Amino acid sequence: MDTNVFINNPSLTLPFSYTFTSSSNSSTTTSTTTDSSSGQWMDGRIWSKLPAPLLDRIIAFLPPPAFFRTRCVCKRFYSLLFSNAFLEIYLQLLRLRHNCFLFFKHKTLKSYVYKRGGGGTNDDDSNKAEGFLFDPNEIRWYRLSFAYIPSGFYPSGSSGGLVSWVSEEAGLKTILLCNPLVGSVSQLPPISRPRLFPSIGLAVTPTSIDVTVAGDDLISPYAVKNLSSESFHVDAGGFFSLWAMTSSLPRLCSLESGKMVYVQGKFYCMNYSPFSVLCYEVTGNRWIKIQAPMRRFLRSPSLFESQGKLILVAAVEKSKLNVPKSLRLWSLQQDNATWVEIERMPQPLYTQFAAEGGKGFECVGNQEFVMIVLKGTSLQLLFDMVRKSWLWVPPCPYSGGGSSRSGGSDGEVLQGLAYDPVLTTPVVSLLDQLTLPYPGVC
Repeated sequence: MDTNVFINNPSLTLPFSYTFTSSSNSSTTTSTTTDSSSGQWMDGRIWSKLPAPLLDRIIAFLPPPAFFRTRCVCKRFYSLLFSNAFLEIYLQLLRLRHNCFLFFKHKTLKSYVYKRGGGGTNDDDSNKAEGFLFDPNEIRWYRLSFAYIPSGFYPSGSSGGLVSWVSEEAGLKTILLCNPLVGSVSQLPPISRPRLFPSIGLAVTPTSIDVTVAGDDLISPYAVKNLSSESFHVDAGGFFSLWAMTSSLPRLCSLESGKMVYVQGKFYCMNYSPFSVLCYEVTGNRWIKIQAPMRRFLRSPSLFESQGKLILVAAVEKSKLNVPKSLRLWSLQQDNATWVEIERMPQPLYTQFAAEGGKGFECVGNQEFVMIVLKGTSLQLLFDMVRKSWLWVPPCPYSGGGSSRSGGSDGEVLQGLAYDPVLTTPVVSLLDQLTLPYPGVC
């Protein structure tokens, strides 16, 4: 399938007055913690006299957890989630992002291979279909249900309030996009080449969806190679491209993380052995390799986007005494080749961090916040890039992380995604005009 051209379909339009249907899947299952702290309340006689449009605009400023608590006040507040007038106000204020993290108990790729080999665990028991939302502003955990996601899918990324789920079975992958706050699910057309566990990048704006899938090409039932990539695009202007094959991947690349980061028209992912960064320029349709800083001495490197820049975070383990072991953050400059160190973990904290994180760590960033999860423990460390503060985060009370184990059962790790909760994502209506609903989705 060679469709390296964009197709213009004027009939493909974005309905900003998006109609929502209340259903069993449209209710949130967010678990909230009651705030017992006393506060000053405005006189109820004033609130009762506010015009409804003004009151709706005030409510639209609330962060999602507070909004869903507000829905419990009365029937009118409860119905706001399905009100087109309120959602149009909300979309106008969408630039006020509420940066969060979404974690899942996720099986390692090795455990998937063992299961495919016939070892066998009960899918009903292993697929918990729930996520754990962490709000770095309030330092609070919430639980989200994903019971509406069919079994046999794993989370791969998040953008614009949507979470992508990919089919586990090798072959032509199916990708689902869901909004966890309202329980909506949309399906992308199947990719054009069979793959095992490819790296997947997702970029969602209010008017467009871009997806790039790279690597793990199945060249036989028993062998994979990182050879090709393909991209999907749809926008409100009527342009769409259904899994066009892009330029070939650089030779001898190794994409193990499965993650991509989108920054200003480019998808980035880590390359291993030795460490480097692969960059796919969407408009230029080409892959380039960027040398990583101190590449021979990095451990557990990760990428994330912050204020329109690509950030690399990794531990540095160099044996020479004049370069102490540390955890550092670098920012990629506009020339797409130069790295500048922007932060370093204080040495006393790193000593404690290294003692606890002997099995390595996972890192995920969202704008000014960086969340570091130590493998094999229930410990998470939060770094605020604006305040320059480091904080040990209380363990998630819902993940079974009260003990020293964070993953729970064998072969599981706590995988994190940068997630911005959004009440409505009308852009997914474009997908409904391209594909039929997935049979396993309600």
